[in-house]
Amino acid sequence: MTDYSEEQRNELEALESIYPDSFTVLSENPPSFTITVTSEAGENDETVQTTLKFTYSEKYPDEAPLYEIFSQENLEDNDVSSILKLLALQAEENLGMVMIFTLVTAVQEKLNEIVDQIKTRREEEKKQKEKEAEEAEKQLFHGTPVTIENFLNWKAKFDAELLELKKKRMKEEEQAGKNKLSGKQLFETDHNLDTSDIQFLEDAGNNVEVDESLFQEMDDLELEDDEDDPDYNPADPESDLTD
Repeated sequence: MTDYSEEQRNELEALESIYPDSFTVLSENPPSFTITVTSEAGENDETVQTTLKFTYSEKYPDEAPLYEIFSQENLEDNDVSSILKLLALQAEENLGMVMIFTLVTAVQEKLNEIVDQIKTRREEEKKQKEKEAEEAEKQLFHGTPVTIENFLNWKAKFDAELLELKKKRMKEEEQAGKNKLSGKQLFETDHNLDTSDIQFLEDAGNNVEVDESLFQEMDDLELEDDEDDPDYNPADPESDLTD
């Protein structure tokens, strides 16, 4: 007859020595404990981690232990599902033998795979971004290939914009014509013009200077008075000509 209690007790002692820093007893009856499993460091020293909780059934190891994800770090939902499926498969394959170490080892390997997948996924995302950047640069230099359809669409849009500009310009010119005043209208509307000349004369006052020497020099000029000429005939412009 199998002594299940003895086998379970011996395995617990072995697990405590194998995982001294991550093994924690939760209860003794039924025996329940947790083991924290951490992946190896990834490219940027990142890790994923999970804490597995195990509870022995009465007839363990002839029956599978109860297990669950007690806590986790940096794992996505699909990663958690994959780990639970892995535990179920390993437990079924190892019935009749103490199996906690085997289950934990399988989960450890799975976590390392997940870290590698994260690295691969990031590399693929980086390549995809670089590819998109290259395509955008090519598009910038080469432009969009011209087809009849996109040319007609562009032409229709261009004509509509040109027509709108013409309408706007005509409206501005029409408005400018309405607002433009004639000289008479400016004079009638700007009352400052009524007094501008008068104001100019008033401002000048006695400050207007006359150069009398200009008139003195005129006295020295010999001006002939046509009326003193006996042959001068006002009706005959040629009468003052001498033969």
